[in-house]
Amino acid sequence: MEVKRIDIKEFRELGCLHELNRQFLHPLGLALEVVINDETGEESLGGIWDSRDDPEGIRYTELDTEKVKRFGKFRNSRIGKRVLALGYVIQPAQGELASQEWIAGFVQGGLDRLAIEVERGDWRE
Repeated sequence: MEVKRIDIKEFRELGCLHELNRQFLHPLGLALEVVINDETGEESLGGIWDSRDDPEGIRYTELDTEKVKRFGKFRNSRIGKRVLALGYVIQPAQGELASQEWIAGFVQGGLDRLAIEVERGDWRE
């Protein structure tokens, strides 16, 4: 089976890089970097910044709320299908069971966010 790969620019524009860094890597003092070639505009993964010696970790000085929204819509479009297919969002470690309470809470939280987005008119692409 051939592995499909997402273009780094699309990964960044979907907000995946932003939210991977904000939600997972930054609290650990790490950040994944994308490098944009000045001449060609081609984007590639750079390195991983290491600020593990900083007790606060890393944080954005200003959040890109459009990327947060864009990623939220992308994530929400995928999660329901994954839960239906697999019974979980995040793959449980060996011996761990997907918590039904967590799934129910996650789904309800998603429905609550969707209701707010619909009310504000933010749910449309």
